[in-house]
Amino acid sequence: MKFIVSSTVLLKNLQLISGVINPSNTLPILDDFLFELKEKSLLITASDLETTMSVTVALDMAESPGVVTIPAKLLLDTLKTFANVPITINIDDETLGIEISAGEGKFRLSGHKSDEFPLTPVLEEATVINIKSDILKKAFNKTLFATGNDELRPVMSGVFCELSPDDLTFVATDAHKLVRYKRTDGSSETSVSFILPKKPLNQLKNIMPEEIEVKIEYNATNASFTFENVNLVCRLIDGKYPNYEAVIPKQNPNKLTIDRTPFINSIKRVALYANQSTNQVRLKISGQELTLSAEDIDYANEAKERLTCSYDGEDMEIGFNSKFLLDMLNNLESDTIKIEMSAPNRAGILVPVDDNKEEDILMLVMPVMLNQ
Repeated sequence: MKFIVSSTVLLKNLQLISGVINPSNTLPILDDFLFELKEKSLLITASDLETTMSVTVALDMAESPGVVTIPAKLLLDTLKTFANVPITINIDDETLGIEISAGEGKFRLSGHKSDEFPLTPVLEEATVINIKSDILKKAFNKTLFATGNDELRPVMSGVFCELSPDDLTFVATDAHKLVRYKRTDGSSETSVSFILPKKPLNQLKNIMPEEIEVKIEYNATNASFTFENVNLVCRLIDGKYPNYEAVIPKQNPNKLTIDRTPFINSIKRVALYANQSTNQVRLKISGQELTLSAEDIDYANEAKERLTCSYDGEDMEIGFNSKFLLDMLNNLESDTIKIEMSAPNRAGILVPVDDNKEEDILMLVMPVMLNQ
């Protein structure tokens, strides 16, 4: 096996898929990239058994097609040190010894047999749908922060996707906070739902280019995303997603409208004085005035700050975890946001105050019981 490729092109493509590789693997072969040399191109694959990513790289020259696995970390670290130069990679088919030549430098490392490398799953009886990358990136960005980490409830550690002929809905929750992100400018021919794990979604949102079509194939067990020269296949999370609509309160007569940025800054300041285990910030709304307060009795720390707001409803006092509140506010883009509430022990709902007709986003946060 022998091929010539630009060091920058090879590095860029390896970095696209390297995020799949776990820092510590039970199988040593998963620390490697799989290189499959075709007649004019190179297919490189990385896998952690649950997620498999591959990328096709155009070559300047290729001869003697073959397959080998190459230690990922050593190869990446080597390529990072090169300027943009053509490199020649020569692999001995017998010993699997690898020689990298770049300018006056020669580097040797050992490759491994490809037999143990996991095969990329083939999706049988798959359904195909095309969705714009912008919709997917935004959906993943808006929902991933709300996914859970509870190993006992794996369904809540992913993003629930509901595709229908009318719209696309993406939901994430960890039982303390919930996000429902809906788009009416995308649809699927049939109604279907599945749960995507967070690791591949983090990968995708970081590497998907803007304004391209992403081909999604899915069946009962796996989903595949293909765009440009990249393909990602991941195993779906098995299980039934909780009925998220049932936890969204429908009657919320108390509505607080406030400028988002001053609200965020105020919460950040007041939260510094909150109890470090509950992170509780108290919202007291009276008339057109919102008072934010927090205290940590153990250290005799206390903070209070007043903001003007627009409020329609009865005077009320409610407590929220400041970290959850900030997570949500930072993931809303509207200059003005509305918080809808019914009672101090019921969830609060955050929605943006803007008129993006193609996008419907709702965030829900559970209250923290007020210690009187």
